[in-house]
Amino acid sequence: MTDRYAVIGNPIAHSKSPRIHAAFARQTGQDLSYERILGSLDDFAGDVRRFFADGGRGLNVTVPFKEQAWALAERRSPRAQSAGAVNTLTPLPDGVIAGDNTDGPGLVRDLAVNHGFAFAGRRVLLLGAGGAARGVLRPLLETGVAELVIANRTAARALELAAAAKGLGPVSGCGLAALTGQRFDLIINATSAGLTGEVPPLPDDCLAEGGWTYDMLYGDEPTAFCRWGADHGAGRALDGLGMLVEQAAESFIIWRGVRPDTRPVIALLRRREGEITA
Repeated sequence: MTDRYAVIGNPIAHSKSPRIHAAFARQTGQDLSYERILGSLDDFAGDVRRFFADGGRGLNVTVPFKEQAWALAERRSPRAQSAGAVNTLTPLPDGVIAGDNTDGPGLVRDLAVNHGFAFAGRRVLLLGAGGAARGVLRPLLETGVAELVIANRTAARALELAAAAKGLGPVSGCGLAALTGQRFDLIINATSAGLTGEVPPLPDDCLAEGGWTYDMLYGDEPTAFCRWGADHGAGRALDGLGMLVEQAAESFIIWRGVRPDTRPVIALLRRREGEITA
């Protein structure tokens, strides 16, 4: 019998997840289907429970339901617990719903494995203090960075997030103005500013020589933050498409116990939409 999986969100028609998981399934010989579910803003928990009651084997969760998925999960991984958000739900044999967050591992793997960034001993700047930043914080600290600085327009939010992560590694928080005079080997944009074509107001010299930039957003054209990185001499100015595929692969491993080869899938998604067969 074909195993059923899905991604739930609202809106959801734009999601690339069905193409990604279909490509993974073909590549690994897994018998599964993967669909989109337009989640009810008033009954997310009901949608999830009905899908699992009908035989669904796993759900990916996207905006705006990740925090509701965290609350619904009866058993959470340490990274999901730290993130306060869940993007992967799995019904266990004992009836418990397990929750995980694969965003951080997806980001780290894209940078380290696909692009060869060495985290150990580096100074990393994480822009933003919302859900996207919270979701990747623990995995970033587990890479052995020398320091992780969280910077946000509202300094209090960055300080609060850093305080909550104090026991996980070398982390601090500040407002954007406090970045003056600091240099970073990697700057990660976890803000939504790029959705309107904006970039957080950063000092022109905060990127170390040869440093990298990474935008968790992605698009058909270079994002505003990718353009900022290129304009400020970044050794690499990367977007988040690889993270999208890698976080999907982490979910696939949880559900199917096998790691797919993500590189050909990323290459497929880099092509024009009409060329994508996955």
